[in-house]
Amino acid sequence: MDLEKKPVVSDVGAWAMNVVSSVGIIMANKQLMSPNGYGFSFATTLTGFHFTVTALVGWVSNATGLSASKYVPFWELFWFSIVANLSITGMNLSLMLNSVGFYQISKLSIIPVVCFMEFLLHSKHYSQRLIVAVAVVALGVGICTVTDVDINAKGLLCACVAVFCTSLQQITIGSFQKKYSIGSFELLSKTAPVQAVSLILVGPFADYYLNNRSLLEYPFSSGATAFILLSCSLAVVCNMSQYLCIGRFSATSFQVLGHMKTVCVLILGWVLFDSVLTVKNILGMLLAVLGMVVYSWAVEHEKQAKLAMHISAEIKSEEEDIKLLKEKVNGLPVSDLELGQTKS
Repeated sequence: MDLEKKPVVSDVGAWAMNVVSSVGIIMANKQLMSPNGYGFSFATTLTGFHFTVTALVGWVSNATGLSASKYVPFWELFWFSIVANLSITGMNLSLMLNSVGFYQISKLSIIPVVCFMEFLLHSKHYSQRLIVAVAVVALGVGICTVTDVDINAKGLLCACVAVFCTSLQQITIGSFQKKYSIGSFELLSKTAPVQAVSLILVGPFADYYLNNRSLLEYPFSSGATAFILLSCSLAVVCNMSQYLCIGRFSATSFQVLGHMKTVCVLILGWVLFDSVLTVKNILGMLLAVLGMVVYSWAVEHEKQAKLAMHISAEIKSEEEDIKLLKEKVNGLPVSDLELGQTKS
């Protein structure tokens, strides 16, 4: 029984790590980047800092023997970094060019896109229960987050690129772990340096286009530096838990249950930053949580059904083997049965 419970505890721990670190980094970045905080509006460059610290942690871990470095072809890491960076840049541009409402809708659309891509790339099928649960989660999050919806051509293009690249990135993480038999942290330590270098080089130019502000002109105070370090530290845990969750579950499950972060951010924003929490927000959050519970139940139901089918198939196979053995024994002469061998 203990052996059966350990994976469940570990899975819950992985989800908790991702939710806590993701919500923490959002709260830290809100203080760091908001005009009322430290006004550090260089989101792409900050992400480059995140992956730089993550790559450093991975290098120290490999150097001290805490983790093992495994081989992944550089060209795979290179194209993965392009997809991941387009996801980050696309999301930033989508937030800048679109209304907040359309930005939230584009994030919600990642779920069906992931489902479609998993079906297309891995022939993965979804039961009616899972489809209904996903729809309930998307509807609940949509109710509590989507307000005004304003669409323009450039913003739509950036949103499409961001959604496609984010979906492909999350599916690829799981594929790499299975393809190269590599752990989540080992894979992260391989992808982080490539993303860090590319984002540090491209980030300042992308942020200048987004904000019309140069990173060189920003006054780095001790408070801002402390929050940057806090954000980077939380990013290491967030990146590790993301790779861990996708490797254990799936990109779809990561997206669905990941919307718990949206609910937590809304609640903490109301508690810490005096954000307005309306009846519409509360009803939307309750609906989203209900959808997550139904989704978790549906996934567990499918696991049990597959396990029952597997056991049934094994029993049927054993029964057929016994039946064939009996038929073979019954067909042998009595003298052969006494001798325990067949005559030549």
